[in-house]
Amino acid sequence: MEIIGLDLHKRESQLCRRHPDGRVSDERIPTTRESFTAALGGIAPARILLEASTESEWVAAHLEQFGHAVTVADPNFAPMYATLTRRIKTDKRDARALMDACALGAYRPAYRLSAARRHLRAELAVRDALVHTRTRWIALCRTRVRAVGLRVPSGATHTFGARVAALDLAARAPTLGTELAPLLALLPGVSAAIAAAEARLAALAAADPVITRLATAPSVGVITAAGVVAVLDDVTRFRSAHAVEAYLGLVPREDSSAERRHRGGITKAGNTRARWLLVEAGWRLLRSTAPEAAALRSWGQGVAQRRTKRVAAVALARRLAGILYAMWRDEADYDAARLRRRPPRA
Repeated sequence: MEIIGLDLHKRESQLCRRHPDGRVSDERIPTTRESFTAALGGIAPARILLEASTESEWVAAHLEQFGHAVTVADPNFAPMYATLTRRIKTDKRDARALMDACALGAYRPAYRLSAARRHLRAELAVRDALVHTRTRWIALCRTRVRAVGLRVPSGATHTFGARVAALDLAARAPTLGTELAPLLALLPGVSAAIAAAEARLAALAAADPVITRLATAPSVGVITAAGVVAVLDDVTRFRSAHAVEAYLGLVPREDSSAERRHRGGITKAGNTRARWLLVEAGWRLLRSTAPEAAALRSWGQGVAQRRTKRVAAVALARRLAGILYAMWRDEADYDAARLRRRPPRA
C-alpha cells in the first residue's frame, strides 16, 4: 500500500509518496479539489497523513471519497517530527516527516468534529465576529464623544444611537456628528444581524437535546451551552471531568521536578471561545442571587476569600465544565442536590 505525507498550505501543498516498491517521490500541487483529484484520485487506496489545519477537514473528506485511509494528526505531538532537524525547514522535509510518521505510526490522531458540530461552531464564530464589531464601534463612538467633553449615558445596546442623538452633536460638536454618522448608520444593521444569528442558534439549540439539557445549569445560557457542545462534540471520548477541564485549558500549568513543585495560571489550551464563555458564567455565578446557584456561589465566595475574585471565577468555570460533562454523560438536568462538597485546598 502506498504511504503519503501531505503538508497542507493555503495555496500549494507538498506531497511525499512512498510507493509499494519502496521508491519515494515528491510533488507540489495547488491546494484545490481538482488538483487532489488529478494527483490521488486514480491510484489504489493509500494511507495518507496530514496535519490538522484550516484546510484539513475538507481535504480529508475529499480524499476519503477515493477510498484512501486519511488520518488528520495533532501537530502538537512532537514525536511525529522526530526525523526533522531544527536547522533546515522546508515543505519537502515536513512532508517526508509526515510520511515517515505515517509508516511508523508515530502520530496522534486529531479529533474530527461531526458536520452538525462544525456548523454550530461556525454559527458561533459568526455571532462572535458581529458582536465584537458592534462593541468596537460603540467603544469608538464613546471615546470620540468623551474627547469633546460629553458622555453617552449608559443603556441598552439597541438604544445607543438614540442616546447619541439626544446629545445634539450637530449644535455642540458639528464635526463630531459628521465623523460618527457612518458608524451610527451601520449599527442598526449589525444589531439586526446579531439578532438573526442568535435566532439561528436558538433554533439549533431547540433541536439539540444536549444543548437544552446543559442550559438548565445556573448561569449557563444557550450560547454557553452551544459553545461547550460545539467543542466537545462527543462526550464519550473523555474519561473524566478532569479530562474535559484540561481539554478546555482550565487546569493550572505545572513545572515540577524532584522536590520542587511550581503551579502557575491555567494552561489556556483548547478552544478560546468555550473557555471564555465558561469564565463569564463563573463571574455570573459569583453575582447571582438565584436559589439554584447558591451552592456554587457559596463555594466560589470561599475561594474568593482565600485568593481573589478573578481566581474564583476561573475556579467556578473549571467546576462548571465538570458539572456540564456529568450532566451530558448521565443525560440528567442540573440538580444542585447532587453537587459534591469540595473541601477548601490548603
